[in-house]
Amino acid sequence: MESSVIPITNLQLAFTFILILITGGISSFLKLGLLKSLAWGTVRTFVQLTLIGYALTYIFQINNLWLIILIITIMCYIASHAAVKRTPNVSDYPTVLAFLSLVASTYLVGTIVTTLIISPDPWYSARIAIPIFGMILGNSMNGIALSLDRLYLEARARAFEIEAMLTFGATPWEAIQTSVREAIRAGMTPTINSLMVVGLVNLPGMMTGQILGGADPREAVRYQIVVVLMIAAAVAIGCLILVGLSYKKLFNDDGGLQSFVLISRK
Repeated sequence: MESSVIPITNLQLAFTFILILITGGISSFLKLGLLKSLAWGTVRTFVQLTLIGYALTYIFQINNLWLIILIITIMCYIASHAAVKRTPNVSDYPTVLAFLSLVASTYLVGTIVTTLIISPDPWYSARIAIPIFGMILGNSMNGIALSLDRLYLEARARAFEIEAMLTFGATPWEAIQTSVREAIRAGMTPTINSLMVVGLVNLPGMMTGQILGGADPREAVRYQIVVVLMIAAAVAIGCLILVGLSYKKLFNDDGGLQSFVLISRK
């Protein structure tokens, strides 16, 4: 089976503007007001991906463990900021907690995958580690954002129920554990749903990329199985850690609900 990648010339890449024109035409026809965002997003896509392409080429050549750790940690920091900003129902931005949960889940699952499952030589190969950790981070970021937002939403919706349980002697954990379970469930649901239909209604990005690059589809499927399962594990761990650390912020030192729980940011 042919294994070479079909190169895309600059002229062929320029033809992608036809797709942008189609998207812009739809936006203009329906007066969606998205032309400016579409244009800016297109420019950013070309610039950001071109720069990261050169950066990854340099990083892959160096292949230094400490540089890889630094890059992944910075990615965790950026992802934690992006995650907490997607939580309109959260009254404060627990960026530190989000960062800790992403670091723990990403490094734990990513290390298992790179050392035990894929096992490149060396195990921290930048060509393997950075894409793997990046995929874990991208999906965990969405999962923890959903969980955190749902935790605050559930706490507000169940405030009277929680206060009643506290009045009858329940601990904060006993009073809010239903909300915690719902929050973790909300964070994991998109990932679980994707497990149900993967390969049936869509071909995931990594698998598609490998096939386009000339890889054997059977080998690409094996990698994709690893990817979807590692994402599921990372999302579960990330949601569990973040919700487990965040629920205590809903209570004051006396074990009662904080006043901001009843106040919506919207």
